[in-house]
Amino acid sequence: MNNNSLYDKMLGIICSVFDAYTVVLFLNGTSGKYNLAGYFSLGDKVDSRVSLREGQGLVGWIARNKAPLLVSNFDQRRNNLGYYRDGDDQNVKAFMGCSFPGGGGVLCVDSKRQYSFSERDQKMLYLFAEFLERLSSTASQESSQAEAMRYYAALRLIYVLRREHTRWADFLHSFLDIISKASGYEYCALCTKLPDGENYIIEGENYPLLVKEPDKAKVYNLSRGMVGWVFRNSAPLFSGGEAGTPEAPLLGRPEDVPAFQSSLAYPLIIQRKVRGVLCLASKPTMPISDDLQDFTRMAAEHLGLFLENLYVKCRLRDLHKSITEPQA
Repeated sequence: MNNNSLYDKMLGIICSVFDAYTVVLFLNGTSGKYNLAGYFSLGDKVDSRVSLREGQGLVGWIARNKAPLLVSNFDQRRNNLGYYRDGDDQNVKAFMGCSFPGGGGVLCVDSKRQYSFSERDQKMLYLFAEFLERLSSTASQESSQAEAMRYYAALRLIYVLRREHTRWADFLHSFLDIISKASGYEYCALCTKLPDGENYIIEGENYPLLVKEPDKAKVYNLSRGMVGWVFRNSAPLFSGGEAGTPEAPLLGRPEDVPAFQSSLAYPLIIQRKVRGVLCLASKPTMPISDDLQDFTRMAAEHLGLFLENLYVKCRLRDLHKSITEPQA
């Protein structure tokens, strides 16, 4: 059973206990925003994708002040709930909410009847909030462990790729495909710098999105986009990760590039210089966890070492050839 179904079942019980119209659960995201983690409603007007800032509406007030709130006679001219589509809360007559004891979430109920909730109900709601906080913490730990194990399995696959593929193109495609599947990001690519030192190309993709014809790869300038920044600064860069965070252009926003909402870009260091950038990108918003960052960094480092060893082998082969072959 996934986290959302657990939340929804619990919220359905809470709705029944308080004879409420709607119950909503918000969990802390980033940048002071709280995302709707689950809800149960007798209607169909709840916005399932809503994200509220601290201080925004009654839910935001609870999140910012870490204090309970009881509104027995709801007046929509002065109050705003924020979780109904198009502000469709005109039938709500009473509201009650409280924050998690640790401050990581907000649990709220509303009703179409005035004076539906009492101070005693407020104390009971707080007990439900305590339970949901423990449930959230346990689910988060289990999810993190599963994520770490998935990345570990992917790294094991990566380390045996060189024995399975002798052609660079086959190796790179399999490498990028493993990264994409393990991370959940739909697009994965390797960008490599051109000899002129001012431009780069997309050398490989997990599926053909931006490079339709390998022999006619488009040239991108290092002065633009996330990838260009990574080339110039020799440091990783992330964009997105939570609903509402600003989008950063992966390749400088050329017309043929999709509007990725979440992106990661890691440098490949070869001979102490950034020769390539490993990219992950997703059109839907995706999380950027610490485990994902570690996994992408380790994958980029492995690919960088592989290419550096390949470079050294080629240099040694050329040197040996120049020594053993007779001079004309």
